[in-house]
Amino acid sequence: MQFLRAAEAVLASLKGAVVAIGNFDGLHRGHQELMRVAKAEAARRGVRWGVLTFEPHPASYFRPHEPVFRLTPEPLKARLASALGADLLAVAAFDEALASRTPEEFVLSHLVSWLGVSHVVTGYDFHFGKGRKGTPEILAQLGAQYGFGVTAVDQVTDDADGNAPFSSSSIRSAIRRGHVRAAAHDLGYRWIVMGEVVHGDKRGRTIGFPTANIIVDPGAEPARGIYAVEVRDAAAPAGTRAWQGAAYFGDRPTFNTNRTFLETYLLDVDVDLYGRTLLVSFHDLIRGDKTFASVGELVDQMKGDCTRAREILARDAADDEVAIFPLGKLQREGRV
Repeated sequence: MQFLRAAEAVLASLKGAVVAIGNFDGLHRGHQELMRVAKAEAARRGVRWGVLTFEPHPASYFRPHEPVFRLTPEPLKARLASALGADLLAVAAFDEALASRTPEEFVLSHLVSWLGVSHVVTGYDFHFGKGRKGTPEILAQLGAQYGFGVTAVDQVTDDADGNAPFSSSSIRSAIRRGHVRAAAHDLGYRWIVMGEVVHGDKRGRTIGFPTANIIVDPGAEPARGIYAVEVRDAAAPAGTRAWQGAAYFGDRPTFNTNRTFLETYLLDVDVDLYGRTLLVSFHDLIRGDKTFASVGELVDQMKGDCTRAREILARDAADDEVAIFPLGKLQREGRV
């Protein structure tokens, strides 16, 4: 997959591609439907297909002092798009220049001059250009004028949940409440935190639970507590078996640190993870965060948490309800 920004040239073999456009935060099942349509249209035309997305998230541009809870920061979004078979991920800078372009100027600068698309796939509610004046209907008109086709995909809903639409906002809300299993159903895979392992204060090692510490992006706010997780090295070959773990997201109230951590303890293995980029996949919330009267009481609780994590992960290994979806299946196979 070619990954490029606006200043970089598109490979000649990717000119004339079919491109799905959107923010795609989460790459949830609704987003995946747009990509499925783009892939099918590309196969029909005998061309490549890809994704055009925007960084930073538009909400960060319009409200720079309010960190956005990103479900899939750019590196993870790229990894998931590649796993789905995209040939191209183009990232447009969402800045003042882009926000001030008219819909026609956007089409000319990004779709015609830069990417040279043959066809575009958008959601039914896609808006673009200054003042969000561009709509799928306007995009279709401009496409007819400048030589590319347009498909607007209707709202994608979950038949199993009373035709509720898939939504990044609702998935964020579920994760904030610790409902990561429900979030996985809407994502079509288990929610992932991707990040490099950094040195912490090594407090976990002193109490018998050495952890891999990842600095999460500002705005990330899953429910504080202990989770059953699977962990993979992002650089490991496809199909590499995941490590099982228990992860803590929170502020360590017992130790009064006033800092937010994602700390993962690997079950039954001892691996040096410093400097590695990990993929931590969340299976279920074991319990909420709490303060303990002593370190000994905390250690006893952590032993119970690890037992519960093993039970959850064993259950999911036997019956993985998200493996019926494309990314869920790839995740289970160790290919995400």
